[in-house]
Amino acid sequence: MPHNLSQAHTISATAQAGIASAVAALKRGGTVVFPTETLYGLGADALNEAAVENVFRLKGRDPAAPIPVLVVNEAMLGQLVDTIPPLARRLMQRFWPGPLTLVLRAQAHLPKPLKNDTGGIGVRISSQPIAMQLIRALGRPLTATSANPSGKEPARTLLEAQNYFAGRVNAFIDGGTLKSEYGSTVVEVRGARLKIIREGDIAAAALEQVVGKGKRRR
Repeated sequence: MPHNLSQAHTISATAQAGIASAVAALKRGGTVVFPTETLYGLGADALNEAAVENVFRLKGRDPAAPIPVLVVNEAMLGQLVDTIPPLARRLMQRFWPGPLTLVLRAQAHLPKPLKNDTGGIGVRISSQPIAMQLIRALGRPLTATSANPSGKEPARTLLEAQNYFAGRVNAFIDGGTLKSEYGSTVVEVRGARLKIIREGDIAAAALEQVVGKGKRRR
């Protein structure tokens, strides 16, 4: 498992205040906008089903299209997934913290909107210090779908996110201009096989260096 990030010293006083406000909102079941290592995310307590459903309403997202979740360590990951296959562990060691969302078999008790039609949930550890401190302060997994209405361009600045959600989200945390081209790469791991659901900031070729071409499912 990747090392524990300790990057609070890189976070500005303004961002620290934003985190405090966001945590208070999340504990009340609210929603927040925050920076990830790829795009601005729309966050809610991932274990609060009503809060998760509100994220879908805010985005106008199809309930059949699950949203990813951020965690800070393996203990928190264990609240979400049944098992971690060896192939997934290799990918975690190589690409976490970073823009790789792994779809693993979800625990049965999780909010239904987080799970795909085969019972999987998308999870990752972010390399963005603000995102990680936010989750640590909350003490619970956080949704991280992109902060934009479905069909609109993802927000790469706080102003873009505010234009989408002003008055509808409880707190905004500024992380500057984000440079991701594509968002996170999303892969599903089932046993010893890997399926690339979306190629994002991590290229398929980089994944194949870790798992081998013969391990990919079409």
